[in-house]
Amino acid sequence: MKIIKKILLAVLVLLVVTAISLFAYIFHLKPQYEGEVQLKNLKKETTVYFDDFGVPHIYAESEKDAMTALGYVHAQERLWQMELLRRIAPGRLSEIFGGVALKNDKFFAGIGIEEASAKAIAKLNKNSESYKLTKAYLDGINQYLENGVTPIEFTLVGVKKQKFTIEDVYNIFGYMSFSFAMAQKTDPLVTVIKNKYGAEYLKDLGIEGEFNTTQIKNSKENIEEYTEIAKSVALLLDKSPVPPFVGSNSWVVGPNKTKTGKVIFANDPHIGFSQPGTWYEAHLVTPKQELYGCYLAGTPFPLLAHNRDYAYGLTMFENDDIDFYQEKNKTGDPSQYQTPTGFSKYEIRKKTIKVKDSSDVVLTVKITRHGPVMNDLIERLEKKNPIAMSWTYTREPILILDAAYGLSHAKNTTDFKKAVSLIAAPGLNVMYGDAKGNVGWWASGKLYRHNEGVNTHLILDGSTGKDDITKFLDFEENPSAENPNWGYVYSANNQPEPIDNGFLYPGYYLPEDRAKRISGLLDAKSDWDKEGISKMIYDNTSDVAVGVVKDLISGLDSKPLSNKEKEALKILKSWKGTTNIKDVAPTIYNKWIYLYLKNTFEDEMGKENFNLFLGISLGKQVIANQIKNENSIWWDNIKTKNIKETRKEIVSKSFRDAVIGLQNQLGENISDWNWGKVHTVEHEHPLGKVAALRRLFNVGPFNSPGSNEVINNLFFGYNDEGKYYVKGGPSTRRVVDFSDIENSWSILPTGQSGNPFSKHYDDQTGMYNAGKFRKMKLNKDEIIRTSTKLVFKPKR
Repeated sequence: MKIIKKILLAVLVLLVVTAISLFAYIFHLKPQYEGEVQLKNLKKETTVYFDDFGVPHIYAESEKDAMTALGYVHAQERLWQMELLRRIAPGRLSEIFGGVALKNDKFFAGIGIEEASAKAIAKLNKNSESYKLTKAYLDGINQYLENGVTPIEFTLVGVKKQKFTIEDVYNIFGYMSFSFAMAQKTDPLVTVIKNKYGAEYLKDLGIEGEFNTTQIKNSKENIEEYTEIAKSVALLLDKSPVPPFVGSNSWVVGPNKTKTGKVIFANDPHIGFSQPGTWYEAHLVTPKQELYGCYLAGTPFPLLAHNRDYAYGLTMFENDDIDFYQEKNKTGDPSQYQTPTGFSKYEIRKKTIKVKDSSDVVLTVKITRHGPVMNDLIERLEKKNPIAMSWTYTREPILILDAAYGLSHAKNTTDFKKAVSLIAAPGLNVMYGDAKGNVGWWASGKLYRHNEGVNTHLILDGSTGKDDITKFLDFEENPSAENPNWGYVYSANNQPEPIDNGFLYPGYYLPEDRAKRISGLLDAKSDWDKEGISKMIYDNTSDVAVGVVKDLISGLDSKPLSNKEKEALKILKSWKGTTNIKDVAPTIYNKWIYLYLKNTFEDEMGKENFNLFLGISLGKQVIANQIKNENSIWWDNIKTKNIKETRKEIVSKSFRDAVIGLQNQLGENISDWNWGKVHTVEHEHPLGKVAALRRLFNVGPFNSPGSNEVINNLFFGYNDEGKYYVKGGPSTRRVVDFSDIENSWSILPTGQSGNPFSKHYDDQTGMYNAGKFRKMKLNKDEIIRTSTKLVFKPKR
């Protein structure tokens, strides 16, 4: 008996010691929010106040000191995220994840971001403020890397720490720029449809901008192979450990449209959800500069920011800045390809990709005058039909560092516009408002034109020169508006009005739903305040969807309806287009929409291409437009011989199947078919895909309001399951009110910290889901009163 007691006591002691050790380890891993830290290269003492949501307010005697402190505190919250981001563009994920990341690495290593970055860095002015401040920021990251706590992800995956360099900053910007581009997902699919079925099949897809009626107003051979590009790139971005930019809303209301006569600025960039989220907020104050901004991991200047003088943000322009060219090899000599002036040798680029627990992979990439040959980078593309990618980002000078610095240090609108003009790619709608009452938006990007009749949504002819770029536009010709007489500027990724003598710029613009809703709400009143704008940014209503329901109902045949079908139809007829958690109508609507799309388009496209189609702008644009066209060629199912299906047949079958499907999925009681049951969100950490680690790293799942293409754009993909897993949405919601600048509002989807043991890992989630906000504090007394204090002292 005594032996048993001793054993039990020993086990108990062991458990207690283990628990204490585990607690101590976890405590050790938490970020440091108070105390003192010594930093090298710091000129004077710098104080960081972490407010009640973990936002650092950095007070320094010089901007260089502030940037060093920013690098340190940014790294202690987001070092793992920084590590992943800097590895994507140069193809270095396989070093930590092994062969599972090899496809991703081969693609990104091959498209030339790293080489373009090196070229840009070689031309940098090493005496410029942007360069010096970037080096200070990197110094802060590296000092944390050297002296700070190692994130748990590094330990679990086995990552060796390596210093951050300016090459990493450029590679991060390069990856984010590529994730903006849409041509890689769209052009190959459109080419296949045209080549396989004819140009008539393109008419209902709106690729020439036919559907973009709500336009932003200016104040000025083996064809199936093509879709391998689209499918492969879409899969790479969907599976990326760092999600792509997708869309965004922004509007800036001028003095004559607000209750106080002061500008109100709103912005919510739409990005794929992840954990941690995209943005890290920080407030920097020095004697010469103050700025409250949202930073990408590993980058020194914010892309969204404000201070007491002005505010800025961005949305995706959605312009076409990638062209694909079919090249022609010389007969008998695959080392040469045809150009307008004869044959030219491919430039050969070799890169070595290191793979964890395996041998290195040597990647050989052919480069043409247009760009890298995609056949070398994507599996299942035959080598005999080389397709090259021409991308503005790698073709034009990269001045993104100076641009980001200029946006964050502008003294007036002239300075600001100059900074916007430096961005060749990606195409952005850069939004602006200031304390003097000015509002504006400018589309960034090096825009260009081809010969008349060249459709840049198709794979182009690379051999003759007839499909090459013929003209580059000056920045002043880009779409823009400054202080327009209608009183506001806005962008919702919709088509701008024509430019350059009536030229409708090609792109991958999103449906008019959000644009129509935003402009309709803004036009309707002239006494906007911060509270009204904050409700608008969380708006879950689609006026367009209400019209689509009417068109769908008008397309039903005259066959008798079952009681369940009658009940479903009654709910849809009274629907106001809302997508709140308890609404039933959006559940019925989206099931019907999915089956209508599937029954209309999948027979021609095939399952894989159809799923690709659903995720690009074409699949979203088509819903409100093709449904009206009784003569659309798409209604006929090409798989049924000697039968020609009609709109009425497809719409009716889709409705009946939708009701049956929902009964099977959610039960017989239609009142239980609420939107929150099928529309859910989970913020996934890369390691959260491992079942045992999911609860530690992931945030959620939660029932979610919102939907595709409402202002509160919590977007999802359609599937046979009938569950709509939110892929992304507003990466932040910001409302900056210049009548009360110290109390402007923001919210993040989860929290400031990327450290799962920090209390700020997910402390904003509930507020975000409920449409609430927190302050972006500027008042120093309030900041000190509500914060912990971390002091950085110069290390002598």
